[in-house]
Amino acid sequence: MSRVAARLCQERAAADGLGSNRNAIKYLKQDYEALKQQCLQAGTLFKDEEFPACPSTLGYRDLGPYSFKTQGIVWKRPTELCANPQFIVGGATRTDVCQGELDILYRVVPKAQSFQKDYAGIFHFQFWQYGEWVDVVVDDRLPTRNGKLLFVHSEEGNEFWSALLEKAYAKLNSSYEALIGGSTIEGFEDFTGGISESYELRRAPSNLYQIIQKALRAGSLLGCSIDITSASEIEAITSLKLVKGHAYSVTGAEEVYYRGRLEKLVRLRNPWGEVEWTGAWSDNGPEWNYIDPKQKQALDKQVDDGEFWMAFSDFQRQFTRLEICNLTPDTLTSNEVNRWDLTLFNGQWRRGSTAGGCQNYQATYWTNPQFKIRLEEPDDDHEGSLNEPCCTILVGLMQKYRRRQKKMGEALLSIGYSLYQIPQELENHTDIHMNRAFFARNQPVARSDPYINLREVSSRMKLPRGEYLIVPSTFEPYKNGEFCLRVFSEKKAKTQIIGDVVSAKPCKPHVDNKDTDDEFKALFQKLLGEDCEMTAIKLKTILNQVLAKRKDIKSDGFNINTCREMISLLDTNGTGTLGLAEFKTLWMKIQKYLEIYKRVDSDYSGTIDSHEMRNALREAGFMLNDQMQHSIVIRYACSKLSIDFDGFVACMIRLETLFKVFHLLDKKKSGVIQLSLAEWLCCTLV
Repeated sequence: MSRVAARLCQERAAADGLGSNRNAIKYLKQDYEALKQQCLQAGTLFKDEEFPACPSTLGYRDLGPYSFKTQGIVWKRPTELCANPQFIVGGATRTDVCQGELDILYRVVPKAQSFQKDYAGIFHFQFWQYGEWVDVVVDDRLPTRNGKLLFVHSEEGNEFWSALLEKAYAKLNSSYEALIGGSTIEGFEDFTGGISESYELRRAPSNLYQIIQKALRAGSLLGCSIDITSASEIEAITSLKLVKGHAYSVTGAEEVYYRGRLEKLVRLRNPWGEVEWTGAWSDNGPEWNYIDPKQKQALDKQVDDGEFWMAFSDFQRQFTRLEICNLTPDTLTSNEVNRWDLTLFNGQWRRGSTAGGCQNYQATYWTNPQFKIRLEEPDDDHEGSLNEPCCTILVGLMQKYRRRQKKMGEALLSIGYSLYQIPQELENHTDIHMNRAFFARNQPVARSDPYINLREVSSRMKLPRGEYLIVPSTFEPYKNGEFCLRVFSEKKAKTQIIGDVVSAKPCKPHVDNKDTDDEFKALFQKLLGEDCEMTAIKLKTILNQVLAKRKDIKSDGFNINTCREMISLLDTNGTGTLGLAEFKTLWMKIQKYLEIYKRVDSDYSGTIDSHEMRNALREAGFMLNDQMQHSIVIRYACSKLSIDFDGFVACMIRLETLFKVFHLLDKKKSGVIQLSLAEWLCCTLV
């Protein structure tokens, strides 16, 4: 199988950057080499305090401390289990991992690990986790019962790489029990960094053969299997020598001229290396006598032990499922393959700000995170409807850390995504979050399968050139979660996060004493008496008296801190009070905020919901990213995610103050400031 090379279009994931496979992140900051040297110098065997040999490491419920399944378990090192423990028996080729793709094995299982040379009871493995490779250290104390390994073990009684790999994977996911219920695809991705597709062969798309050919050219890993209906069928051999419930790999796809017509063939490998297909196009089958001898000779040279050819039509009839793992650039490197272009986004769904749910929830759906992709260069084969040049993309949405959170009662969320074509008149102008009206006018042009509680959902699609909006979401709104969104494209695609712009153009009414009419002056003097200076205490009293008379908005009244901040924002001469013109400016601001508040309060409840707050902020002149939106919800919304009027005004005043202070300190207008500790404290106390 070809090795893969592709280019990751994300700045922080440069070829040798932190988080790449060549420079993996040290999980829990444990440095394998440093810890090993410490043990060798001290003459001790490593004991991992981060993943100790104790009941909590096994699990929390079925494998918990009080479960009968964990009774009698003893933690032992391989040196205590056999006389001559080996890491890998006979070298890596003996294991035939990934059907000969040893580079992939050595990415996950670093070389030079042994129970003989420099043995210190410490080993390490590398896994892909949501866009980054992490290096996980473990000691070699393994759970056993009656002197035998409890979980994964090799057929060779003295081979321990697989048991130690499982322990490292369990550590990454918090316990052995957290691994229960995982899928083959999930492990495939964590061990390769790839993105997977799954096809039921009896319901496969009409262009599946072309998909297989492209996947092979891109160095992807392809596996297929025959489903079983009962445990008795596991590894049962059919009359045509195919093994049920057994993983085969697809290693080739070629077309030959057979009796005047094109015949599609696929090459498969049985990792057993012995039992091979005996149907049409099998080794020495009569079909080979009817094709060009040179082509037959060329195809014969491509077949290794355990490999065989079969007709694609037979493949679809005999096998049940095909899985394709499209490899990321950091897995294998070669210049001999057609390269995927890859972009990875990280994002969050947060209750009240970015967890909008699916399209069934129109009031909140538009608040979900949004990402833009621009497809400009069509595929080389130009396949598409009505001969229109199209672009192939593969989109995968993966929810993060849910397996690790199982012991806290967190289950997988039901997730999915939709793609919307951006109208030409809006192209190049979509750096702001699309609002509810956009989704009311536009329907998805593509989407994932129905929402499902898998770690990742993915699908391949062909789209005309243009700009598209990708909206990932949970099925229900108000569900907290983190995700990564990966977009593979056959040609380079331009991408960006929508709504990542932060700016402010708040309402700034300009008033001086000449603009203030006599009636307002008289009112001001009546309220304040002879000194005509508005203090925070007086301001609080006046504003709350006004609010108390209004029945159309709900408010608990302004607190003294908000009133102090209002004065600080508008106090131009540093007196700590407001004069006539300054008070009128504040009054006009509050009137403007009241207009916005009432306009956004679509159900006339007297409060605004947290998702309505997005519109209110935009109308008030503030463009904020998702992280800031979430911070506002945490600070100003109640437990029911509503914001009353005094909270709304307090938020507006606080934001305007923060922007004002920043711009005063940003003397070079660079968008970046550097503060001393004293300056930082002054800013936060404003």
